[in-house]
Amino acid sequence: MAKLSWPWIVLLGLLALLTLAALTFDRSGWPAMMGDEASYLMQAESLAWDFDAGYSRGDYQRFVDHWQRPPQGLILQSGDGGESVVYGKPFFYALYLAPFVRLAPVRGAFVANALLLAFVSVMAARVLERRVGALAPLWVAVFVFASVTFAHVFWVHPDLFLMCLTALALTLAFEGGWRRPLPTGGSEGVGERRGEGSWIRWIAVGALLAVVAISRPPYLALLLPALAAIPRRSRRLGIAALLGSALAMWAAVALVQQGLSDSWTSYGAERLSFYRHTGFPAVDYPLADWPQRIEEYGSSAAAAPTAVRWDKRLSPSLWLWNTVYFTLGRHVGILPYFLPVLLGFVAGVRGWKSWSLVMAAVATSAMFFLWTPFNFYGGGGALANRYFLPIYPLFWFLLAKPLSWRWLLPLAAISGLFVGELWLVAREYPVTVKTERDYRYVTPVAKRVLPFETTLSHLKLAGREDLYPGFFVRFLDHEPWLDKNGGPRLRGGRTAHFLVASEQPLTALDLELEASAPVDVVAGEDGVRRLDGVSQRFRVPLSETGIRHPMWWSKWQPVEVYRLSLRFDGVGQDEAVPFRLSLPADGP
Repeated sequence: MAKLSWPWIVLLGLLALLTLAALTFDRSGWPAMMGDEASYLMQAESLAWDFDAGYSRGDYQRFVDHWQRPPQGLILQSGDGGESVVYGKPFFYALYLAPFVRLAPVRGAFVANALLLAFVSVMAARVLERRVGALAPLWVAVFVFASVTFAHVFWVHPDLFLMCLTALALTLAFEGGWRRPLPTGGSEGVGERRGEGSWIRWIAVGALLAVVAISRPPYLALLLPALAAIPRRSRRLGIAALLGSALAMWAAVALVQQGLSDSWTSYGAERLSFYRHTGFPAVDYPLADWPQRIEEYGSSAAAAPTAVRWDKRLSPSLWLWNTVYFTLGRHVGILPYFLPVLLGFVAGVRGWKSWSLVMAAVATSAMFFLWTPFNFYGGGGALANRYFLPIYPLFWFLLAKPLSWRWLLPLAAISGLFVGELWLVAREYPVTVKTERDYRYVTPVAKRVLPFETTLSHLKLAGREDLYPGFFVRFLDHEPWLDKNGGPRLRGGRTAHFLVASEQPLTALDLELEASAPVDVVAGEDGVRRLDGVSQRFRVPLSETGIRHPMWWSKWQPVEVYRLSLRFDGVGQDEAVPFRLSLPADGP
């Protein structure tokens, strides 16, 4: 048996530790599910125990028995007015999880994530050894652990699953799988292997990528590098097999979905989200009440025709700022949270096949900008940019030549500035319970140097928008905190930083305080003292940021974004002073 090299020991050791962490993961300390987790878990349990994709009261009760809490954010859909209700999510991920949750209802999903990531990492490392040499396993370890990728093991979201399918498809497409290389004198040179023209191989590639694209249509662009990888001497057969299998998979899933929900996609029928405050079908009210619930809450069918003109979605300012935040955003930026993407460019991009990987990544990201411009990263339950995760393996296969291990040190150091917090808290609830507004994985360095994503609707770190009529406020840190009525309070001596967005130009806002002692209001460079027991309004100046783009609430009209900082001196640090911001009484 061949002796393992140290790069293989590093990769296998880290993957073993990650799998052990999944095996011992205790989710009971988490206060709630995040995002769509309840939907995928309940769907997997239904497939595992009942061998069907339909929702029932039994599904709900089984979930509560396993998790000791009701689901939050359960997404269901029905195409027949509630006669049959199914889960409003693609079923591939749940189908993969089903045997694991049957064996271990609470930990099975996390173990399934860890095992699939480990398998794909090993396969990718074996393939990349042919290109970059013996250090390939080390660079795969960097791709996985110097980014947020590994932490998705502890989330029941399909993005890691889709990433693994993309990586498997690319190992087959670019290197003919993970067989040992065979010498050849073919016109394609190195990389042209015996069996590369096998139609079975391209059927597998097409089917894998079809599953990814069915889950989210923007991933259709991932077919581009697979098509580019087909060798010239078998191009017709390869293209026919790849596209034919992709279309066949799509048609088969559409037929199954049509039978389940009277819609060709799991995003097309009437869909609703259910929480504790809404109650749950077949539990708090009969399924026959589905039409009334649709009338009350409105359907969230994502495939429904949109009333927004597509030319509005091409707003230059919106695309500019989305590009900035996509690259460097405090919560979703690719460079802070997927820094190893740079390795592919450092190690050299070669030829059309490799450039097709870059083109596919750009095209997929652009389609997310167009499709959902105010949420191109995955929403409030996301860990950094989870929509980018299935694109990430494209950059693994950019590696084209050997890379010195000395790159590891600066890469690990820079990644640690932004991912280091996650290395310590990957198994903790991602949002701090105390404030419910501060994401644990965002490091102090990220908060200081990276821009807050003003275009993203789900990063509502402020309270209710109805507290700020005529404008929108975002708190950039965990101060101020909100009282039970949703109004902001700020402790004495603490500085709060805000972003203020308004459809009309502003130079200042009015600030109203209600304190039992004199307070010095410090807003930027200005300070104002008010008298004891007197409620007064103060004019506080706003600083321009140069940020101007449409908002999700502005009917696609450009909005100005300003900066504001406040500090209340003269009161104790234990005293929280209520305040209210409003538009100037005498106009902007």
